[in-house]
Amino acid sequence: MSDAAIKLARQAGRARRENRLADAHRDLVEAVALCRQAGVQRELVQALKGLGQIERDLGRGDAAQPLYEEAVAICRREGDPLTLAHTVRHLGDIYQDMGRVELAEPCYDEALALYRSHERTPPLDLANAIRPLAILKDDAGEVEEARRLWEEARDLYAVANVREGVVESTARLARLSR
Repeated sequence: MSDAAIKLARQAGRARRENRLADAHRDLVEAVALCRQAGVQRELVQALKGLGQIERDLGRGDAAQPLYEEAVAICRREGDPLTLAHTVRHLGDIYQDMGRVELAEPCYDEALALYRSHERTPPLDLANAIRPLAILKDDAGEVEEARRLWEEARDLYAVANVREGVVESTARLARLSR
């Protein structure tokens, strides 16, 4: 990534942390343009995902969707399975937020397959991929599958020492047991 695009991405990250989403959006739009101009695909993926996240933060999933879809397409060409898994999971989240479960579920299934097949998958990434699928299965009334997924997520959150994930998973399992 060019120095200018790196600077813009850092500025955008700082702006997002400070809840200056309009500034972050502006900087990431420019970073995307610079990455496109330079033809740097991996960096473009990161800029597209960053911009897509800002769109989601602003409640504009419809604007985030094509950004993540483009990022997924680039990831497929670039051949980085962990980046693809992370990106396709977030695309699934966008679809699920839009009520498009039929599009979300294949994204989650793909992300899980990629993570499970990779020996360097961090437990937290796997847990974060399992969580939305567990929610989807629970919402669909597939109680046994939801329970199995929540148990796995809980165990992975425990390994990753993410208390909030353990608490949520345990609460959802308790609710499913009733």
